[in-house]
Amino acid sequence: MTSPDSTTDSALDSVVEHMHRQLLDHGHHDAASVGKLLVEHDPLLDDGTVTDLIHRVHSRVSGLGVLDQFLADPAIDEVMVNGAGDLWVERSGRLECTGIIIESATTYALLERIVAPLGLRIDRTSPLVDARLPDGSRVNGVVPPLAVDGPLITIRRFGARRVQLPEVCSPGVAKLLEWAVQSRCNIIVSGGAGAGKTTLLNAVAAFIPPDERVVTIEDAAELRLPGRHVVRLERRPANAEGAGEVSIRDLVRNALRMRPDRIVIGEVRSGEAIDMLQAMNTGHDGSLSTCHANSPIDAIRRLETLVLMGDVALPLAAVREQLRAAVDLIVHVARQPDGSRRVVSMAEPMPDGETGSSISANVLTGPSGELVALPSRPHRATHLGQPPLSWVAS
Repeated sequence: MTSPDSTTDSALDSVVEHMHRQLLDHGHHDAASVGKLLVEHDPLLDDGTVTDLIHRVHSRVSGLGVLDQFLADPAIDEVMVNGAGDLWVERSGRLECTGIIIESATTYALLERIVAPLGLRIDRTSPLVDARLPDGSRVNGVVPPLAVDGPLITIRRFGARRVQLPEVCSPGVAKLLEWAVQSRCNIIVSGGAGAGKTTLLNAVAAFIPPDERVVTIEDAAELRLPGRHVVRLERRPANAEGAGEVSIRDLVRNALRMRPDRIVIGEVRSGEAIDMLQAMNTGHDGSLSTCHANSPIDAIRRLETLVLMGDVALPLAAVREQLRAAVDLIVHVARQPDGSRRVVSMAEPMPDGETGSSISANVLTGPSGELVALPSRPHRATHLGQPPLSWVAS
């Protein structure tokens, strides 16, 4: 038996569908136009129902339809449309099934609405796309033939509220990170997928002095730095003919000609690693980036591998020398069993062994992520003193 609520929802959905068809002919879909059409359609609708229907019609026409209610929820971090299956969300770090099933035609329409304003495309000849929403949320789309059970959408959204460092790390680590940014240390944030690397990078970058010229480089522009002189660059994929691609590496090289005080790279994942290290070693102190890794020492090894995978045939010893000179701190963030994200480790790269031919990680944190030691590397800003011992285990 159908419940009264479901009957009401079904009736409202039919009204939304009717209004959508009318608006396609009418050509205007502002609130006043929609309200007028609703009153003409059913003069007995009360004010609350009219307001609800205006919102639903607006989402149907110019928003993302059923997804809008989830994207507006500050507790939701990720929205996943699984072809012909249920729509899932990640709420407060835990996956939930919503019980909503979106038809394939609607999913295609949502993808087109997302990618078209960005000059991108997704179809059977180009079945993968990375895009972003106006608020910076990251979107990944996959359609058949790669998506066997129907088109897929994954949206990783970013909360409207900026996360503060004390919320994700111990007090001592928070103080050291603030000091490190102001001391122009080069910092790498490492972690797994969905661990909160970009969120932590945003929180750390908030301590950059507001008058410094910062150039950000990303696959999809999602960083939101509070400075007054922030310039954002975004990678451009190749078009349908395979031309016009502008890679992260191209943008890093171009950023060096833009008189940056600092360069912030959203994520290092390929040959741009060598350009980032060279920038850090040639006067662009205080630069920041992220990379996928399971620990600080794994981040060091991954950066070495990424440089060696590039088209610059450097010997491993030279790569390690560049890395050791460039990177001052590696901050590792991880997702906890309760769904929260925390800084679990911090380390500094140091020469390993008598010859110094390899790199080890001098870990500065304890098992619970508390600060147990201070960096021993010389800091880059001579006008700031060393961090006080009182921060240790505070």
